[in-house]
Amino acid sequence: MAKSISKTTTKKDTFKSILSKEDHEFMKNYLNNFSPTGFEWKGQKIWLDFLKPYIDTYEVDNYGTAYGIINPKAPYRVVIEAHADEISWFVSYITEDGLIYVKRNGGSDHIIAPSKRVFIHTKKGLVPGFFGWPAIHTRAGKDEMPELKNICIDTGCFNKQEVADLGIEVGDVITFQDEFITLNNRYYVGRALDNRMGGFMIAMVAKMLKQNKKKLPFALYIVNSVQEEVGLRGAEMIAHTIKPNVAIVTDVTHDTTTPMINKIIEGDTKCGNGPVLTVGPAVHNKLLNLIKDEAKANKIPFQMDTASRATGTDTDAFAYANGGTPSALISLPLRYMHTTVESVHKEDVENVIHLIYHSLLKLKPDFNFKYL
Repeated sequence: MAKSISKTTTKKDTFKSILSKEDHEFMKNYLNNFSPTGFEWKGQKIWLDFLKPYIDTYEVDNYGTAYGIINPKAPYRVVIEAHADEISWFVSYITEDGLIYVKRNGGSDHIIAPSKRVFIHTKKGLVPGFFGWPAIHTRAGKDEMPELKNICIDTGCFNKQEVADLGIEVGDVITFQDEFITLNNRYYVGRALDNRMGGFMIAMVAKMLKQNKKKLPFALYIVNSVQEEVGLRGAEMIAHTIKPNVAIVTDVTHDTTTPMINKIIEGDTKCGNGPVLTVGPAVHNKLLNLIKDEAKANKIPFQMDTASRATGTDTDAFAYANGGTPSALISLPLRYMHTTVESVHKEDVENVIHLIYHSLLKLKPDFNFKYL
């Protein structure tokens, strides 16, 4: 994620939620679904089923990126985008004793794995297991830390054949079992908020446009990309397919107020203080200024972030495609990234939705992105 210098506008004194009971149910179902990188299709179906009433048509590409389109015949094309995939693991090696060693699929953190319950996704269905870890007084080295070479999954099998009988094969994908909760009526908490919460937010933008009967002077592509966690691959592919004139991307960024994060390096961004807008080479300054102006005009609190090189998000894939696409990044502050307790503030979620919505209403096909 990008490095930052923070600036926050005055926060609204009151906050009125726009989310319905139906919206919350979609959020819960979508976040609880398993969508590991390369295996996103079940989550994409949940997402599309919710989105369909608010769009004119939709498409799915060969690798699973899904997108809805509003006003598809318009020549000017605008993308709002999030990514659908979550970090996970692969079955890599099965010992004769029936223990399973793993490889990462995306940026999975071996430090948090011990004692975590998992599902192994097999052709026969989900097989439960857990990352075992020996007691401190039994380990040869009392200070030994979890590493890829010493974490393994136990499925209760005595040998390799029993593992095979469960349907487990090398290459099967593995996800943590943890589910979505609401904490202290303030935070949404769970695995894969990075970045299926983004998919939820852009779907809500489409719903707001439909319910408020807004007519856009361009074609709007609501894009839920695959394979971001392994190098922005889905966005890279779909950028060349759609060839947008403008792209607004949403992803998560770090709440740097949590322990062990160096604010001097990572900057000062916090859950509850509003969406985070990034300044950096991939972000078009004129589009960024339009978004900032809309935030101020609609009293939406926001924070500022800087990226010295890449943003580390799908923004980079869109910005540098097709000869250069004016792009911007609106991030959702998040605590404990790439864990099973990723946490975002409820008000930030809705403020990101509002900010994308109002930015789209301001954007016009004749907007001049040239600097000279």
